[in-house]
Amino acid sequence: MTNALLNKTTALQDRRGLKLASYLSVGTAELPHDISERLRVARTQALSQRKITKLGARTVTPNGGSAALTWGHDESLGLWGRIGSIIPLIALVIGLLFINSMQNDNRARELAEVDVAILTDVLPPAAFADPGFIQFLKAEL
Repeated sequence: MTNALLNKTTALQDRRGLKLASYLSVGTAELPHDISERLRVARTQALSQRKITKLGARTVTPNGGSAALTWGHDESLGLWGRIGSIIPLIALVIGLLFINSMQNDNRARELAEVDVAILTDVLPPAAFADPGFIQFLKAEL
């Protein structure tokens, strides 16, 4: 749901609630005192419950086309839940470090092969000044 649609739905619910409250308030003038007090207490309890549900709904925040879970105080994640949610992040960082190490090793191996090819070949000195020489060696290997 988009924010505009969510706001419109909330506004419609609030209007309907106010209309219903006004209908209920009209008939309370002729009710006995004990019943009107029970109704007043029930209304305050209903309003307090409504505020709690609104706060509970804020733990998931819309983020573009998806929803992001926030680290709220009333969240039921324990120690193991938090550790379990951090493990994929640690695995990602370790994987990226491993990939970086492998790429550095491959690059060093390629440079070593070029150096071996240069040192073992009998070439004129002008070949080393040619800008396409390294590309030629890579194509040959």
